[in-house]
Amino acid sequence: MKSFLIALQFLTILPVQIKSEIKPEDFGRSCLFFPLVGALIGVLLAVFPGLFAFLPYPVICVFILAAEIIVTGGMHLDGFADTCDGLYGFKNKERSLEIMRDSHIGTMAVVGVVVLLLLKFSLLFGIEQGSLWKALIMMAAFSRWAQTLACFLADYPRQEGKAKYFIEHISSREVLLGAIFTFFVFFILLKMQGIILFFLSLLTVLLWINFIKAKINGMTGDTVGSVNEIAEVTVLLFILILA
Repeated sequence: MKSFLIALQFLTILPVQIKSEIKPEDFGRSCLFFPLVGALIGVLLAVFPGLFAFLPYPVICVFILAAEIIVTGGMHLDGFADTCDGLYGFKNKERSLEIMRDSHIGTMAVVGVVVLLLLKFSLLFGIEQGSLWKALIMMAAFSRWAQTLACFLADYPRQEGKAKYFIEHISSREVLLGAIFTFFVFFILLKMQGIILFFLSLLTVLLWINFIKAKINGMTGDTVGSVNEIAEVTVLLFILILA
């Protein structure tokens, strides 16, 4: 139960109270529940198409984007912005890490976030309204599992940071069980098409993870957040293509 609450506390702004002591290894164990928390976020977002069905579809899509940013505190979006600043251009590892830690936002961060949100909106709007709820659940579950995959496949390149304990203490158990849960969600919602969607999305995420590792020899909290955003866009894009 503690592992689930840690995942819920880390991935959302919900006021979760954990009374027992949290050990470093508890952060790694909590990764098991990342896809479940993601699926719950997806279920919350999936309510919007029905709840606001009286509004124009573009407005509903904007509400969905806003709701996800609010419920997550914009954490992953902020990580994506910092990653855009840090990885743009021909910078060395140390300079990239320094830029990502800087609290100031740069030009590439602004450009990256604007393009990302425009792309997300366009993809949501392109998906048939009756099928959007499925896309939202799969998108949210897969992207949170993708974070655990990124943590497992990389080292932490800094001495300290928010993601340090997740990366250092995650095991293959959390990644594998999370993959099975996510795969099952895809299969239940889209059957064979869901299987194809899962592996296409996985391939794209692996390419992004390897790109980041080649740049900074590991993963930071910011780049893990960027993996979440890339994973969301990837799932929505392939849903639209397969449709």
